[in-house]
Amino acid sequence: MSKFFKSRLMRSIFPYFILGIFLIIAFRIITGIDFLVEYSEHFSRFWTVITPFLAGGVIAYILNMPCSAIEKLLLKVNNRFVRKRSRGLSVLALVIIIAILLVFAWNMIWPTVTESVDAIIGAFDEYEETFREWMQAAEELNLPDFLPDIDEEVILGVVANFVGDLDIDNITSSIWAGIGATLGMVFNTVLAVVSSIYFLIEKDRLKEYMKRAIAALVTNKTNEVVLKYSGKLHHNFHMYIYTQTLDGIILGSLMIGLLLVFRSPHALLLGLILGVVNYIPYFGSIFGTLFAVIVVAFTQGIPTAALAAVFMFVLQQIDGNFIQPRLMGGSFSLSPLLVIISVTIGMHYGGMMGMLVAIPIVAILKDVLDEYIEHREYKRLNPDPDEEGFMNREI
Repeated sequence: MSKFFKSRLMRSIFPYFILGIFLIIAFRIITGIDFLVEYSEHFSRFWTVITPFLAGGVIAYILNMPCSAIEKLLLKVNNRFVRKRSRGLSVLALVIIIAILLVFAWNMIWPTVTESVDAIIGAFDEYEETFREWMQAAEELNLPDFLPDIDEEVILGVVANFVGDLDIDNITSSIWAGIGATLGMVFNTVLAVVSSIYFLIEKDRLKEYMKRAIAALVTNKTNEVVLKYSGKLHHNFHMYIYTQTLDGIILGSLMIGLLLVFRSPHALLLGLILGVVNYIPYFGSIFGTLFAVIVVAFTQGIPTAALAAVFMFVLQQIDGNFIQPRLMGGSFSLSPLLVIISVTIGMHYGGMMGMLVAIPIVAILKDVLDEYIEHREYKRLNPDPDEEGFMNREI
């Protein structure tokens, strides 16, 4: 019996046995979560405290890409003082560049964007009238089930009931609560930005410390696996942020140019929205394009919107079949169905952040599964003679 526990087969099964026990324990903890309720308040406070630092870590991770590029340039400078302090100088240079970009955006882009937003919000009455005209035209087409009728009296009655149910005390309390939440958000934002700067400066030290800690806590083989897949995960996130940012800039710029051809007064706003929501795979560009078509329809009419939609569809096809594949290469060779499932699950469990990180995480999980399948296939085609003999022997 002792040979059984010392056999190579048993040693290969033992980690999966431990993993199974861990999953059973985790399941029991989750299903019996009631005993953790008394600690929920303390956990909530702790989470509130560390959230700004987690946000700072995310900001630092994203900003580390341009910061590292600046650092590489400084390391090439033939000056000992600059090379020795290249990390701190690169962080300072990045802060200055971001400040200049923010000033430029505030003075050149923000006024046009706010003007477009004010124009869209201020024209709701006109949009309502336009919508009524569309529905009246639809009724004239003898399609009674195509769109619902609009009863103005019903709408006014709903609005009146809503206004009558308003409680001044509740409104006052909500205002004060909103002020407190705004001040808290400002404080957390400042704390996140400051902590991100320190994360950027201390990046190399933190990285080396984490490597030492992992190496001290696990075996050499496990350490190699952790370093391998954490490196792949970092590469996936790096490539995803880089490619989606570049693709968003290209797609947003093309959208602005296209809408300027159609003389849309909101071209800059719609192009910026498309560039930002493009970070969400598949769904982002679709929602951004639909929003642009709706705005064009209300502001410039359905014929113009229909023609713009055709060109936007062509633009989406060019981006999806030529621009994105060129940028991403083989970094994320995932099927569209797997991408849609991943984004949906990420949105359900992690909201907007879950949607953004879904693709890089699923890509690394797919790599792990592919390598495991290849390993099992190889073991099946090349069986270990010792294990074969052991399995054929009677215990």
